[in-house]
Amino acid sequence: MSTVQRLNEITANLGVLYAKLHQHHFYVKGQEFYKLHELFETQYNEVHEQFDEVAERILMIGGKPVSTLGEFLALATIKEAPYTTEKTGRQMVEETVADFELFRTQLEAAIHSDIDEVSQDLLIGMKAVYDKHLWTMKSYLG
Repeated sequence: MSTVQRLNEITANLGVLYAKLHQHHFYVKGQEFYKLHELFETQYNEVHEQFDEVAERILMIGGKPVSTLGEFLALATIKEAPYTTEKTGRQMVEETVADFELFRTQLEAAIHSDIDEVSQDLLIGMKAVYDKHLWTMKSYLG
């Protein structure tokens, strides 16, 4: 798989994560509202920045980043989840942990593939962010 293909799959997953984190931000309720509302906002802002960085990296190496919702859904391994039933804040955190674990696995695979060093460095930095989020969210879950 080429570097552009790997980075486009990452871009697609970031697009889906961005939507899912916004959804949690919009719909979270209960005693943990303020804490989780802020957490999801922080996370979707980070994802937005990462999305832009990866897409720009694709352009720098002569590729074309995926840029439509249809492309995101077709390439993403993280699946969208329509908000059809009310979820607790805990359930939202559990879903986010599962998505972040899947994404971290994708980042690790890309890092250890034959991509160029600059792209690899970008992904290593991103992986560190998800390592920390997973640690803090798993600690929250107990």
